[in-house]
Order: sequence, then C-alpha cells, then structure tokens
Amino acid sequence: MSEITINHYLALSSFMFVIGAVGVITRRNAIVVFMCIELMLNAANLALVAFSSFLGDVQGQVFVFFVMTVAAAEAAVGLAIIIAIFRNKQSLNIDELNLFKW
Repeated sequence: MSEITINHYLALSSFMFVIGAVGVITRRNAIVVFMCIELMLNAANLALVAFSSFLGDVQGQVFVFFVMTVAAAEAAVGLAIIIAIFRNKQSLNIDELNLFKW
C-alpha cells in the first residue's frame, strides 16, 4: 500500500478550491456562495497544514488558527447580513438584489 504524501494533500486542497471557485462563479443563491467561500478557505487551510507538516514547522499551523478565527467571525457577520437581506428583499438570489435601493 502506498504512503500518503504531500502531493495527495495538495491535490485534495486544489480540488476543494476549484469546487469553491466554480460555486462562487456559477451559483446565484447567497448562502451557497457563502458556503463556497468557506470551502475555499478550508482548502487554503489544508494546504497550509500540509506544508507545515512537510517542513516540520509550526508556523503554518499557527497561521491556520488565525485564519479559522477570522473565518468564524466572517461566518457570523456574513450570516447576519444574509438574514437582514432576506428579511428586506424576501429573496437570496444575488441577481435580484440591489443593495443601494432598500
């Protein structure tokens, strides 16, 4: 049985990032776009942890901790904004939103 190398982790990370990027570009639902952005952040975190483990350095893992903290704050603020938009517009379709005319 073959050993899992850094190339496997980077391939998974790039695959996750591409799925997230395609979701952001093609989807029109604000919550789905929001989840795709979170997927892209997690893909970057996976690459950072893989490089950190490969190099035997803790700095990448510490950086991931800060990225996860910022992502959690972004999730809270982003969901609050999405809820406020839904209450005012009754839609989460990005094409139907005009944020300058509430």
